[in-house]
Amino acid sequence: MTTKVKVAIIGSTGYGGVELIRLLASHPLAEVTSVISSSSAGTPITEGYPHLTSIREELLDDVEPAAIKAKADVVFLATPAGVAAKLVPQLLEAGLKIIDLSGDFRLKSPALYEQWYKKPAAGEEYLQKAVFGLAEIYGDRVTDVPFVSNPGCYPTATLLGLVPAVKEGWIDPATIIIDAKSGVSGAGRGASLGTHYSELNENFKAYKLNQHQHIPEIEMVLSDAAGQPVVTTFSTHLVPMTRGIMSTMYANVVGGRTTQDFIDLYRSYYEGRRFVRIRPEGQWPTTKEVWGSNYCDIGFAVDARTGRVTIVSVIDNLVKGAAGQAIQNLNLMMGWDETLGLQFVPAYP
Repeated sequence: MTTKVKVAIIGSTGYGGVELIRLLASHPLAEVTSVISSSSAGTPITEGYPHLTSIREELLDDVEPAAIKAKADVVFLATPAGVAAKLVPQLLEAGLKIIDLSGDFRLKSPALYEQWYKKPAAGEEYLQKAVFGLAEIYGDRVTDVPFVSNPGCYPTATLLGLVPAVKEGWIDPATIIIDAKSGVSGAGRGASLGTHYSELNENFKAYKLNQHQHIPEIEMVLSDAAGQPVVTTFSTHLVPMTRGIMSTMYANVVGGRTTQDFIDLYRSYYEGRRFVRIRPEGQWPTTKEVWGSNYCDIGFAVDARTGRVTIVSVIDNLVKGAAGQAIQNLNLMMGWDETLGLQFVPAYP
């Protein structure tokens, strides 16, 4: 019998953490051996999530690196911004492998992190150690490393939709406009006026215009793909649904490419990557079509009249945008097939 890799989840009472528990329950080579929450330590996890009854009945552990090391080989951090920056050095010192779902290690510049996240940055040596785990773009860098920074939800949908065209020079990066929408689970489980039912229901609103913390993350990867600095307009909207992100992107086309040209390019670029699905001409994805899955679906429409392309990219923000991609990175880190434990058919309708 194959010995399973032992996994601890810090931040188990958030939506990202509980989604990790759900997905890892069916992973053939990984086993969750510790669920951790500093705010709810000592209470049963089923107190906050009764749907886990008979699946996980244990009490939540507190954050103690030595105790975690005794129970686990790999730690997922599904914590708010600023928490992982303090914990990661201790966990690495304890010899644990780490996959961080927060934004604390995505940006390599401490000053840039502090500008956008409004929190103290982690030490620069740890920022440099973290490998940015956008699996379909940088998956080859994740293999056999001890520390992965999982991308954000908006950047995952957006970058998978833009990188091939930017890298091949098929669009002018200076003209990129990103119009992104998210379901309310992206805001986390904490109660706030902005996510109150009567404020959100039958409503649709923009937020954090020109200020969203995912802007520098998106520009970092696009600049890498373009081989030059890229600055974008990135607008975010909250829609009255639980799960899902749709990034609709616009840019000027270079070289008179057609819709079918873009489809062919992306199918070639993502060949063999099971979780990116490219739609045929005239068909554009919806968020419901990836619900509960690790898929990113992408569609295209080139407008010959304006010379622009519209790229539509959708994901489930809690799966491909968080826990699912984190498990995909675990698979790559361990040298396993990247699809292990993630071959869920989307739930529909």
